[in-house]
Amino acid sequence: MTIVERVSYLKGLADGLGLDENAKQDKLIKSIIEVLGDMSDKIAQMDGGMEELSDQLDAVDDDLAKLEESYYGDDACGCGDDEFYEVVCPNCGEEVCLDAAMLEKESIECPNCGTELEFDFDCDCDDDGCGCEGCKSEE
Repeated sequence: MTIVERVSYLKGLADGLGLDENAKQDKLIKSIIEVLGDMSDKIAQMDGGMEELSDQLDAVDDDLAKLEESYYGDDACGCGDDEFYEVVCPNCGEEVCLDAAMLEKESIECPNCGTELEFDFDCDCDDDGCGCEGCKSEE
């Protein structure tokens, strides 16, 4: 039963009681029921507005997703360039794009939640002279 229906039920009960318009208590009961009726009408209007707003927000979200797909292609965070790397924060799940300079710092703060993201690279390449940090530390 909705709020509007419940208030209508209370109005029906009050009408069935045959409340006296001149009695103080009966005036109070009728006034309370009128206020409840006004409040329930306003809540029903707000519910309708919220539903409409939610639908509009969903439409904007869909449009934004289409624009992101069109702009970034399959790479949702924009890390399509070979010089960028995508890392997922273990705390908040946010995808973070990093360049080589950021990776050399060995840690950064997640821009979404502030969690420290640490990078520890061991070279697993077969080229001893590749110049990566792992090979440099072995020399």
